[in-house]
Amino acid sequence: MVTLAGCGGDGDGDGGDTTTPSDGGGDGDGDGMDTTTTTGGDGDGTDGDGTDGDGDDGGTGTLTYARGNDSGTLDPQATSSGEDAKVIQQLYNQVIEFEPGQTTLQAGLAEEFSLEGTTVSLTLREGVMFHSGEEFTSADFEATYRRFLDENYENFVGADTRSYYGPYLLGVVEAVNTPDDYTVELELAEQHAPMLRNLAVFAFAMVSQAAIESDEPLRDNPDGTGPFVFDSWSTAQGQIRLMRNADYWGEKANVAEVVFSAITENSSRAQSLIAGNVDIIDGLDAQTSQSVENAGSASLVTTPGINIGYLAMNMARREEFRDRRVRRAFNYAIDTQALTQSIYGGLAVRANQPVPENMAGFNDDLPMYDRDVEQAQSLLEEAGYGDGFEIEIATFRNPRTYNPSPGQAAQLVKSNLEEIGVSCTINTQEFNAFIDYTNSGKHDVCFLGWMTDNADPDNFFNALLMPGVAAEDIPAGQDWVSFDAENFNTLNVAAWANRDYVQLVNEGKTTYDEGERVQKYEEASRIAHEEAPWVFLDHAKELRGVHNRVSGFVIAPISGPFLNRVTVE
Repeated sequence: MVTLAGCGGDGDGDGGDTTTPSDGGGDGDGDGMDTTTTTGGDGDGTDGDGTDGDGDDGGTGTLTYARGNDSGTLDPQATSSGEDAKVIQQLYNQVIEFEPGQTTLQAGLAEEFSLEGTTVSLTLREGVMFHSGEEFTSADFEATYRRFLDENYENFVGADTRSYYGPYLLGVVEAVNTPDDYTVELELAEQHAPMLRNLAVFAFAMVSQAAIESDEPLRDNPDGTGPFVFDSWSTAQGQIRLMRNADYWGEKANVAEVVFSAITENSSRAQSLIAGNVDIIDGLDAQTSQSVENAGSASLVTTPGINIGYLAMNMARREEFRDRRVRRAFNYAIDTQALTQSIYGGLAVRANQPVPENMAGFNDDLPMYDRDVEQAQSLLEEAGYGDGFEIEIATFRNPRTYNPSPGQAAQLVKSNLEEIGVSCTINTQEFNAFIDYTNSGKHDVCFLGWMTDNADPDNFFNALLMPGVAAEDIPAGQDWVSFDAENFNTLNVAAWANRDYVQLVNEGKTTYDEGERVQKYEEASRIAHEEAPWVFLDHAKELRGVHNRVSGFVIAPISGPFLNRVTVE
């Protein structure tokens, strides 16, 4: 048996269970380690068989969750969007899940799970029902897996539809064995340290085989096992309505329905909360956070985030960025101190590497790129771009945790770069369109960020900066690959491809020795810092505004929101 790296907090391990701030935490000792065998209930206060044990009062009231953008799909295998994930988490379950407010694993649809060598063993819960009335069995697991990974499967989600998560989370799986209805064994091609955590990511939510084989698109016909059932979706109003699942196997929801409502403007969303028109909001900036904090009708809930905000320079599209001196010049030119303290109002700290301080692989020895206009100009001149050049800055309209003020942030970057002779235009798009734009490599530079899926360092180092091609397939003397390269990782919007980095990250994910993993990721951080495929911007706090009539809300640095736990007076 082995242990896997997670993410430590303050060591108290309580994770919080009210609307007061939560520090997240690991398994109580601050190191974020998870043993790879779990047996028993689902860790949420229910009985071992997943029932409440106290009867079912039916739930009361409506909970309205307001956010900056509507969903694009409710199909868990067809998206990498955090906005989609917020709703998907209410409708579906994974075989392994994260404890609310923490980074430790707990039993989900599998009541027992283990990783030993290259074998994952899962014992599934009996009696769990999909919303359509079908019982969840190993056949549904296999159908979900094949839909996501098997291009020869009749019901494969489609190469153009499938999110990057499929090969990233499950590409190491060589075989899925289902000896009976409630047993699943996964055979891996090699040791894979993040494997159990990968099974807990929203994108591998269990979908019923019947729904997979039907002609109804999962985009707006979800069939999960989650605490809420899909009711309706008004795309014109940006509103999704979910109803309480009275037959839920776990902790049944306290409210009768949940409404996700898109309110684009930060100030409008905050005022709706303060006025009592909505119950929970996210996507707060410095100004709206202060408004919520000062309101007598609501409170600001915070926890340290596990995230990164960055400006990626597209090396595949722009020749200028293939010179490391240009990339480093951008890092020196952009004032991340002003960004985090003035524009983000101290809700974030400066970044200088791919992972935050509370993640394994953070390298304490790396210096910040302090603003130095003269150094930036000198580097551009050395690279042959002393007269500057023109670029487009692509950004999104709606706030994100790692970038709560995208418009102001883009203006700051534009101003800073123009001081060193780089002329900029800003292209602002709605978030879903923006993701399509950057995934296809149409940007020169773009604002982006990442909130961890599984609290493992691989989720940053691998997901965001690996090219998707083998080290030996990276052209000699070149540190980038084309977006058209076979198996290209579209999350690597810098198109960066460094052989030494690729080797270190591959070694990091295949060793179960925690000390070795940390060393390899710290070296990978050093390479990323020096090669600078991004302008490293910030690590931000997780913020939510919660109305006083709401109780039981758990702010989660990973997964969630856990809305079945919430009560509305």
